[in-house]
Formats: sequence, structure tokens, C-alpha cells
Amino acid sequence: MGLLDPEPLPYDPLEWEKLPLHERARLVCLAWAEQGYGTPLLIYAVYALKVALYAGGWLFFCTRDPALSAANVADWALSPIAFQKAILWSMLFEGLGLGCGSGPLTGRYVPPIGGFLYFLRPGTTKLPLWPKLPVLGGDRRTLLDVALYAGLCFALVRALLAPHLDAPAVIAVALLVPVLGVADKTVFLALRAEHYWLTVLCFVFARDWIAGAKSVQLALWFWAGVSKLNHHFPAVVCVMTSNGPLTRRGPLRRWVYRDYPNDLRPSKLAAGMGHAGTALELGVPIILLLSPGGTSLVVGLALMLALHLYITSNVPMGVPIEWNVMVVYGAFALFWQHPQTRAWDVASPPLALALVTGLIAVPLLGNLLPRAVSFLLAMRYYAGNWAYSVWLFRGESYRKLDRLTKSSPWVYDQLERLYDHPTAVGLGSKVMGFRMMHLHGRALGELLPKAVDRLQDYTYVDGEIVAGLVLGWNFGDGHLHDERLLAAVHSQCGFEPGELRCIFVESQPLFGDTLAYRIADAQSGELERGELQVSDLCARQPWEGAR
Repeated sequence: MGLLDPEPLPYDPLEWEKLPLHERARLVCLAWAEQGYGTPLLIYAVYALKVALYAGGWLFFCTRDPALSAANVADWALSPIAFQKAILWSMLFEGLGLGCGSGPLTGRYVPPIGGFLYFLRPGTTKLPLWPKLPVLGGDRRTLLDVALYAGLCFALVRALLAPHLDAPAVIAVALLVPVLGVADKTVFLALRAEHYWLTVLCFVFARDWIAGAKSVQLALWFWAGVSKLNHHFPAVVCVMTSNGPLTRRGPLRRWVYRDYPNDLRPSKLAAGMGHAGTALELGVPIILLLSPGGTSLVVGLALMLALHLYITSNVPMGVPIEWNVMVVYGAFALFWQHPQTRAWDVASPPLALALVTGLIAVPLLGNLLPRAVSFLLAMRYYAGNWAYSVWLFRGESYRKLDRLTKSSPWVYDQLERLYDHPTAVGLGSKVMGFRMMHLHGRALGELLPKAVDRLQDYTYVDGEIVAGLVLGWNFGDGHLHDERLLAAVHSQCGFEPGELRCIFVESQPLFGDTLAYRIADAQSGELERGELQVSDLCARQPWEGAR
């Protein structure tokens, strides 16, 4: 094996393509359980290098202040200005497409990023908040859209290069981000606005910003815990453990399943690990919210560190590594450094209203009515309970995507620049395995035969991959590749009836017990909709229901 070669598959990918769905699903799920995505170790090293460059960028911008020298970084690393620059740098890093949603672990190979390659290019596809809105609407990026994005990047760089916090630049950032969100929700989500933009709003209110930033940080953990109060998270533990670079050797990968290879439902160990993770995410914010300092603060930070070290060590698909680094750093810069400031000390009514809206109302709505809110804005991280889609292209109809203005070629064309055809097909098959190993993916065994008569006549592509190709950014949000994107793609590509079929599956609502789905044809529109009982999916193997 070469340094970039994935782990060899236990089946022939070209023969696998010819098999019925049930057998394809069984083989690829067994392969995922044993070897995950099969990522070469060198790729993990590249991601580690990227984290080092991220930290280096923060250091560079901090040392624009003559008082902050690289020689005494330990003296100022947790200072207010260092934290503020970390937030601004993180927003720029993510907004450029360099953070989560980049590289092979998110279906990007050549080029390994989207981001600015799309957001600075007129004619690329976008998803405005209101498609028919004058000036900012439409599904193609305009020169104004490019100018707004470039203006935001300029304002961020200006604030980062200033020795002290540049108030006009920060206000410009605070104003430009929501305008960009109206013009294209993809950019808004790519900026990780639910975290970084809300924190920038706190910076605008100088006297209250530490308390406000603490509120944002606490909400990230709390709602992540709430989102796991269902049956989905144990399957996420299985998927991550099977894919983690530190679990490549040893029995743990098999222990998280009830009876590998016969029963790939989560074992009691996986369920226990899931419950422990949920307890941590709910417990950490409660401890840190109430802690006056001292022992309770140390305990809260230690539990927080254990939580994020576990997540990061598994290098989950989508690779939000820098975001996890920022959350850990923020915990120390805010709670350890300022134990006397409480989250409820926000005195400014406008900021308080913004925080109540962004940290309580929106996440609550997103958990109760997930179809209405992005899982990122609802802060439902790592839950495994996400909206998703599958796109099915008949024959070579996927070549019509070349009519789009985009910077990334068809995903298999990207892979075949690096590997031979069988290896490319094999890597693509693993994406099916990733999806079906999650609890919500078990619906596909029932839904794929409803969408098409013969899967062998179609190319199966996860909606995440399509969003990455078309929009320039993807990170687990099925609302970026639902009917809105289908309509935008069809308007530019002109698919014939039956050439492109899509399955859209929504998240399970908090206190709900079903997953809603729709099946649509690009030309003919919606073909079917319905609901599936989550309890039925819990009883299935990942490949059961397929025929």
C-alpha cells in the first residue's frame, strides 16, 4: 500500500456495483464496521498539520499587537484580546472553507476545499433565504454577492491586523454576516455563525462581552446534549469508533456492536458510551454556569476537556477539528480566566434579546421542528439525527452537472485523479456505508426501492457530496441539499423524467417518534411522502428492509 492508498476493501467494488441493494448494503456496512472509511494515516497527518497552521494563524494575528510577543505567549494566551482574535480568525478560517467540510473526510479530494473558490465566483449556485427577494434573491451568485463576501473577509482581516480590537471592523462584521445569510444561507452556515457571529455581537457591547460569550459557549454544550435525548446517538458512537485513527487495532471496533458480523446494532457498551457523552454535554454547562470558581470549576473544565478530546481523537467525518479546538480554548479563556463573571451578567437589553433569540428560541424551535431550522443553528452537534438526502442519477445523467458553474468536478473524476477506477468506486461505496450505519440511514432499505426500480441503473450519491460540488460547502446539513437545491440544479441542467430521483429524510423532532421523508423527481416533482417509525428502525440491521 502507498501512503495515500485506503485500506483494501473486503469485496470487489466493480462486482459490488452489480449486486442487489440488500447485498450491497450488507457488504458495505460490514466493511465500515471493520475499517471505517479506510482513510490512509497520512491524511490524518495532513489534518493535524492544518490544525497547526490554524493555531499559527492565530499566533500571527495576535502578535500584531506589540505587547503580545511570541516569546511569552503563555502570559497572554488567555487574555481578552487573544480570545477576540481567536473568534475572528476562526470565522475567517471557516468562511474561507479551510475548516470543517474540507478534505477527503468530507468528500473533497481535488480540490480539497470549496469555500472561497465558490463564494468569490459569480455564477455559482447559491441558496438565498428568500429566493424571490429583489437584489439578494435568485439561485446564481451575482457580483453583489461576491462583493459582500469579499467585504466581510476584508473586515475580518482588518480587525485581525489591528493591534487592538478595531470597533468599526467588528461592527462591519456584525452587520455583513446576516446580510450574507439572507443572500446565501450556505455562506452563513459556513461561517459557523451560530457560534462566531453571536460572539462577535457580544464584542460590539464592550462591557458585556465576556458574559455574553460565556452564554454562547454554554448553549453550544447544552443543546448538543439535548439533541441526543433519543435513540440516534449510540449508532454515532459505533460509526465514529469504527472510523477513528486510534481504534484501528484492538477489539473495540467490534465491541461497540451487539454481535459482529451478525448484528451491527449498537451494543450495551456503545449505548453506555453514548449516555456518558450526553451526560457530559448536559453536565458541563450546568457546572460551569453555576461554578463560582475553585474545585467545581476545575471539575467542569476537566469534564469538558475529556468530552472534546474524545470527539477530536475520533476525527469524525466532516472534520470539525478546528471548531473543537476553539471550543476548548474558549472554555479556558472565558471560564478559567474570568470565574467572577457570570453568564447572566449581560446588562444591555439589545444584546440580551439577541442572545435569548439565538441561544434559546432558535435552538428550541430547531429541536421541536427540525425541518424549520438548520441543525447548526439548533446546535444539534454530533447527534446522528440529521436531515439528509440521497441523489440517484440514471446512467450518465450526472454529466449534466457540468453545466453548472463550479470549481469541483464530479466526485469520481476527482478520485480517479488519485486512484484507479475500482478504488474510486470502493471509496464511493463507503459513503453509502456511512449513511446506512446511522439509525436514520436504515430507512434507505425501504426508501430506495420506492425511488427507483433498479438501483443498478443509477449512480448513488449522498446529498452531502452533491452540495459540496454545487454549493462549495457541505457539513451535514440536509437542508442544503433538499428540494431547494434540486430545483436550482434542475433549472440549470434540465434533467429528463426519471434521470434524477432524490430521497429526502428529515430529522426526528424532540418528543417525536417518526422520521418524515419525501421522494422527488427533478422533472416531475414530488412522487411520495410519508413517515417511518424510529422504533422500527431501531429493530433493523442497517441493511434490513432492502431488496
